[in-house]
Amino acid sequence: MKKTIFTLAILPAFFSLNSCAELQTIASQIPMETGSGTGIGGVSSMRIADGLKQALEFGVNEGVEKLGKKDGFFGNSLTKILLPQELQKVDQTLRNIGLGSLADEGIRLLNRAAEDAVSEATPIFKNAIMSMTFNDAKGILLGNDTAATSYLQNRTSTQLFTSFEPKVKNSLGKVGADKIWTNIMTQYNNFTGQTVTTDLNKYVTEQAINSVFKMVAQKEQGIRNNIGLRTTPLLQEVFKLQDK
Repeated sequence: MKKTIFTLAILPAFFSLNSCAELQTIASQIPMETGSGTGIGGVSSMRIADGLKQALEFGVNEGVEKLGKKDGFFGNSLTKILLPQELQKVDQTLRNIGLGSLADEGIRLLNRAAEDAVSEATPIFKNAIMSMTFNDAKGILLGNDTAATSYLQNRTSTQLFTSFEPKVKNSLGKVGADKIWTNIMTQYNNFTGQTVTTDLNKYVTEQAINSVFKMVAQKEQGIRNNIGLRTTPLLQEVFKLQDK
């Protein structure tokens, strides 16, 4: 059970919710046992629910809008979107002929599109949280180090892609990435006489989703190992169960 309890509590910290009050409302709607309930390690289910709500609120204060702000993707080596394999030779060719700045701009704008689109994850995670039962949460508590991430991936990946893809397409146009990449491919094709194509919309969508879960995993690990982040008696009471 070590290092598993608070994974669920932190996950939504990376997605832009309207306010802490909204998040508390969401958390309060998670179906839980009535009364004191059958808890874990002497901590009742309702107490665990309260700890979850508090951790969610703290997570929002600390982590909200990390990915959605400027350089949320581009400025983070963990989440920065690089080129797919089929376009790496395009990138290198441009640099070889003195068009490195164009290649750099293409990569930057792919990341800007992801930053613009990432807020689309919010309602999907809200739905996942609201539909979770206490048995779901208990399974996550007693699961492995990535149980919470796996739960959300299983529940949300398809919805995330469906929601992200049209938003990413819009964002690629909004930030000018579509025009830049049309120029890039024209320059490359004219220089080499070759034709290379890729579905950038699909690729950026997939990479944005993957980056979200990378951030989730990073945050989980950091908080699991940092007792100092348990800054209230409630957090200390609930989260100490992971240390047994």
